[in-house]
Amino acid sequence: MNRNNYNYMGHMGNMGNMGNMGNMGNVGGMSGADFCPDCPTQTIYDPPITQFENYYHPQLVNVIQNIETVKQHHCCPVYKHCYTHTEKNVMVSSVKRGKRTRTSSKKRSKK
Repeated sequence: MNRNNYNYMGHMGNMGNMGNMGNMGNVGGMSGADFCPDCPTQTIYDPPITQFENYYHPQLVNVIQNIETVKQHHCCPVYKHCYTHTEKNVMVSSVKRGKRTRTSSKKRSKK
């Protein structure tokens, strides 16, 4: 219904308190008393608003975690020194031998 070129202006809030709203909802600056008296009052129902309240309660959940131990064996070299001992007898003559002179195959050059 569109009487007096009055278009629906959206949600107006609390229409019962017109004194605080000023000119809001009135057509062409008309006061509430000058508004068309033959317009029937309409009631519009908006869709319901769903409001949720969440409550949380602790719930015990058993989590079973298996732990597997793997024993790894590794070979690593460790050096252990072992010594052998031998003996030998050598006869040394008591006769003195003369000194031998060294001869080299190459002559030394003088600098």
